[in-house]
Amino acid sequence: MFRRIKEDIQCVFERDPAARNTFEILTTYPGVHAVLLHRLSHALWNYHLKWLARVLSNLGRWVTGIEIHPGAQIGRRFFIDHGMGVVIGETAQIGDDCTLYHGVTLGGTTWRKGKRHPTLANNVVVGAGAKVIGPITLAEGVRVGSNAVVVKDVPAGATVVGIPGRVVAKAKPGPQDERRKAFAAKIGFDAYGTTQDMPDPVANAIDCMLDHIHAMDQQMETMCKSLKALGMEIEVPELPDLEVCDISSKDLKGPDEIGVADEPGEPEKS
Repeated sequence: MFRRIKEDIQCVFERDPAARNTFEILTTYPGVHAVLLHRLSHALWNYHLKWLARVLSNLGRWVTGIEIHPGAQIGRRFFIDHGMGVVIGETAQIGDDCTLYHGVTLGGTTWRKGKRHPTLANNVVVGAGAKVIGPITLAEGVRVGSNAVVVKDVPAGATVVGIPGRVVAKAKPGPQDERRKAFAAKIGFDAYGTTQDMPDPVANAIDCMLDHIHAMDQQMETMCKSLKALGMEIEVPELPDLEVCDISSKDLKGPDEIGVADEPGEPEKS
């Protein structure tokens, strides 16, 4: 038991560069307080002292702002960073080396008893404000971006963002895979459920549109050349140049240029 408590404290050093020493962690980290209280309340729950377990869990909620049902099953080296607003439901299952940030909900979608909360495999990181809803499974190594809403199973190594959550990157085995795994194991987590390999979905969409426009230009140019080769003369308006769009401060009007009325109901000065 004490070894597990030591692991819960040690993992803070690996995932929070602001942590300085054990005394500071034990006295100022609400995420650690919540996990330690849950370890005790979960033991009481398993001994069928359910009311006492709920009382202790509720006390932890008052003190830390983190609500963990005593029936939730949580693995080793679990870390809740910042913590305020985290909710973990009764039938939630969390593997080893998982990290949650503030505002995360592991919630249910039904009032019926039985398995209704999510299962997180090992090494899962859930970013701030994200909601993982229903009896779904997030496989090993999944990253959930901040404020995402995840309602479906997620495969191993995937990164999920948006509402509803969609997979934007999935780890592919390659020569750099082992090195990345070793580095990830060294640092322990990816902050706020993001990865450096995660593409920007907006930039990706714009790139696809530009590729499509470029292909259309080439088709139009080929058609014009073919028509001219057949002796047909058509007037083609000259396309404007695509200049670099630059919005500078001089393009923004200040209050004097916009015009401000002296008194309510009076006309503007300019």
